[in-house]
Amino acid sequence: MHIPFNDLKAQHAALAKDLEAAALRVLRAGWYILGPEVSAFEAEFAAWLGLPAAANAVGVNSGTDALLLALLACDIGPGAEVITVTHTAVATVTAIVNSGAQPVLVDIEADTFTLDPARLAAALTPATRAIIPVHLYGQPADLAPILTFARQHNLRVIEDCAQAHGARYQDRPVGVWGDLACFSFYPTKNLGAAGDGGMVVSTDAALAARVRSLREYGWQPGARYISQEHGLNSRLDELQAALLRVKLPHLDAWNTRRQALAARYDRLLAGSGIATPRTGPGRSHVYHLYVVRHARRHDLQEALKAAGIGTLIHYPAPIHLQPAYPHLAAAGALPVSEQIAQEIFSLPLYPEMTDAQVDEVAAAVRHAVASL
Repeated sequence: MHIPFNDLKAQHAALAKDLEAAALRVLRAGWYILGPEVSAFEAEFAAWLGLPAAANAVGVNSGTDALLLALLACDIGPGAEVITVTHTAVATVTAIVNSGAQPVLVDIEADTFTLDPARLAAALTPATRAIIPVHLYGQPADLAPILTFARQHNLRVIEDCAQAHGARYQDRPVGVWGDLACFSFYPTKNLGAAGDGGMVVSTDAALAARVRSLREYGWQPGARYISQEHGLNSRLDELQAALLRVKLPHLDAWNTRRQALAARYDRLLAGSGIATPRTGPGRSHVYHLYVVRHARRHDLQEALKAAGIGTLIHYPAPIHLQPAYPHLAAAGALPVSEQIAQEIFSLPLYPEMTDAQVDEVAAAVRHAVASL
C-alpha cells in the first residue's frame, strides 16, 4: 500500500540505536523475568502518571491480564456482575468472563463512542460489583458521572486505558480516577512493546500490592514459592520493559503529534460528508485511532484500498452480536452501538506520518465521498 494503516518499522528506525542497546543490555544481564528493568519501568510509568509511589504500578503480561487481575484484586468473580460497554475490543469482556463474573453490557454516547453514564441505572442489579469504563480510541469516558454513580452504589471502577495512554479528563490523566486502571502495551498502542505487555495501576497501595501478588501465583514479598492465595502467571518480561523504558520519554511528544495530525484531518475533511471524531467536554483525546463514520463505509474503504490507502474497522460487531456472546444482550437492545458498528472505520494515523501523507489520505477520502 502507498500509505499503510500503520508503520511500526518507522518508529523502530527513529529509536533503533537506543532500542537495540536496551535489548542487548537485557540479553547480556542474563535476567529475563521481573528483574531491574521491570522495576525501573514500573517506577517510571508511575511517575509519568503522577502516582504516589512506584509500587502503585504493576507490570503484567498483557492488557487483558491487567483487567483480569484488577477484577480479582477486587474479589470480583462468580456471582458478581460488571457493567461495561458492548462497543469495545473483546478483551474487555474476555477479562470479565475469565474472572467468573457476568458482563452486563450498556450502550455508548453517539458522539464520543464511550460509555453513556445515563445507561448505568437501568443496568444496576443487586449483583453489580464494578463498572469498567473504556477510554476508547484515545478518548476518556465521561468519568465524573460514572464515579458519582459508583460511589452512590458502592461499586468499584476499573478504567480500561488500553487505548488511552496520556489522555486526560478534566486535566488529570486517565488511570488515576478509578480504584484501578489497566494499560496495554500491545505493539500498536500509543506506547507499544515488541510483543505483549500490560500494567495495572492504582492510587490504593493495598490494591496494587494485591495485584503484585496475584500476578505471580499469589506469592508475597520475601516468601517465594509459597502461595497465599490462588494467583496467575502474568509477568511483564525484562526485554519488553527495557524497550518500553526507551519509548516512554517520547510518549508525550508522540501524543502531541497524533493530536496535530488529527486536527489536520479535521480541517481537511470538514464539509466532506464524512463524520470526523468528536471530543467530549473536559476531555483530551490522544487519537490512538482516528475513527470516521459514513453510511457507505464499504464503498469508501474499497475506493481507498484502490488508491493504496490502508483502513481498518474498530470494531465491526458489538460484543453481544458476536458468536461467543449472544446471551449477553438481544439484537436491537443496544441500538447506538449496533448502528455505529455498521458505519465506522479508521484512517491511518501514527506519529511518524507526514503532513503530506495526511493530505493525500484526506484528498482520497473527499474524492471517494464525492464519487458515491
